[in-house]
Amino acid sequence: MKKSRRRRGGGSEPGSGSGPAEDLAAAVGGGTAELVPDPERPRAWTLLVDGAPQSHVDLDDPERLSFAYQRRLGHIADLAAPPGRPVHALHLGGGAFTLARYIAATRPRSTQQIAELDGALVEFVRTRLPLDSRARIRVRTADARAALGRIPDAWADLVIADVFAGARTPAHLTSTEFLGEVRRVLKPGGWYAANITDGGPLVHLRGQVATAAAVFPELALAADPAVLRGRRFGNAVLVGAAGELPIAELTRRIASDPHPGRVEHGRTLADFTGGAPAVTDATARPSPSPPPGAFD
Repeated sequence: MKKSRRRRGGGSEPGSGSGPAEDLAAAVGGGTAELVPDPERPRAWTLLVDGAPQSHVDLDDPERLSFAYQRRLGHIADLAAPPGRPVHALHLGGGAFTLARYIAATRPRSTQQIAELDGALVEFVRTRLPLDSRARIRVRTADARAALGRIPDAWADLVIADVFAGARTPAHLTSTEFLGEVRRVLKPGGWYAANITDGGPLVHLRGQVATAAAVFPELALAADPAVLRGRRFGNAVLVGAAGELPIAELTRRIASDPHPGRVEHGRTLADFTGGAPAVTDATARPSPSPPPGAFD
């Protein structure tokens, strides 16, 4: 989810030429899903759910990541294994399948699974923004944590969590118990990456960093500096691993993006939590709702 100006274009149908404008919206479990055409690219679209931007995808160029948080997740996917090597990736949360498409393009022959609870949204995206039939991507209509429980031990090179019910991450996906399951399915050298949204005073984000620190010995947090200072509501990307993370290279890539971000790690990141306790299933709460006007 990303702050974005809503841009409307003509009534062309994704993937297949022209079609009625009503084909670009549908009722889904989370409200109303809508595809907004990108006026600069003929087969690129922003997916909105109840007005909140969820994903941007370019069918002609799946390696193009438009949203800043998706670019940061893309950098993590690039660094999680040697360039071009196929990986096993698990995506918790579907959206428009943007990161799965990206990994399929940059790492051919990768095996990927997507867990998305909203079956109507899955059908809407599959129909309007079809996946490349050559990609090894399996989409499950399932709760993210339930799907995680069915993954074998040490299966995944990368787990990406980008789950929103409306505009909030569900509480049961924010706890040490949840992250314990994530670590179970990761290979010893595997990485976990999560898209987290918050605004000042950053209570949720600080708690999520503390929670990840209770499970993963190595962490890094990437975000716009204004978000890290609590000056605006936005996205932060948290990455956790059992082994050393390539902090210098991750920092360089994120700093050179069109919308540069900052990376915190080590003592600075530990200090960022401000002593926040780790979240458990007993204390978990959904992520905060975006403030009015966050997506204007």
